[in-house]
Amino acid sequence: MSDEIEVKRTRGTGSRSVYETLRNEILSLALPPGQLLDETTLAERFNMSRAPVREALIRLGSDELVVTLSNRSTIVSPIEIATFPKYVEALDIAQRMNTRLAAALRTDADLKVIAKRDKAFAAAVKTGNHLAMSEANKEFHMAIAHAGKNPYLATFYEKLLSQGQRMLHLHFEYLERTHEGYLLTDEHSQMLEAIRDRNVDRADELAHAHTRQFQQNFINFMRENYTTDVALGPLKAAE
Repeated sequence: MSDEIEVKRTRGTGSRSVYETLRNEILSLALPPGQLLDETTLAERFNMSRAPVREALIRLGSDELVVTLSNRSTIVSPIEIATFPKYVEALDIAQRMNTRLAAALRTDADLKVIAKRDKAFAAAVKTGNHLAMSEANKEFHMAIAHAGKNPYLATFYEKLLSQGQRMLHLHFEYLERTHEGYLLTDEHSQMLEAIRDRNVDRADELAHAHTRQFQQNFINFMRENYTTDVALGPLKAAE
């Protein structure tokens, strides 16, 4: 019985290791959108059986980072440019609502967590590691969401932030290469101050501007790198 338990534990550890490695490579774009993920090749790469690889791919599928095609092959999920306007519209609403709630309902303990995440993001920016930056950015915004005390909105927001991490990498790349615009560090600190001051309207305004800046830089990146012009309309101004 103990041997059986040990086998299950080892298998679970192997699956988690494959999942975390592939997730990081997908989010950092080391594995580009559309890349084929063959179970046999991955099993050879990680020196393990196909079972833990399959489990990792199933988990990545639930994260919407990979998709299984009709021929049962698995690829890295494409970045759907055509649906970007709808995505960023949903992100804007979720970001504004969670930030408004945080400004209205935050506690002193919440402020400490948000401030800690703000510093962690600033530290990640200094490393220039895009994966560390996108993860720290997500943690900062989720600290705000948790301060808003609405788990339904927080869960929805977290899903959107996760779906947007690869696009955020393109956003970072564009800013670093062109030096047009700026990284998000200053806006994060301003959002923290608005939440600390319980200034709901200011928090809303900053959250909207935050999304708008991400949207515009992503559009600029796409227009710079692709010949097909995609209709990506502007966000409605904060009211």
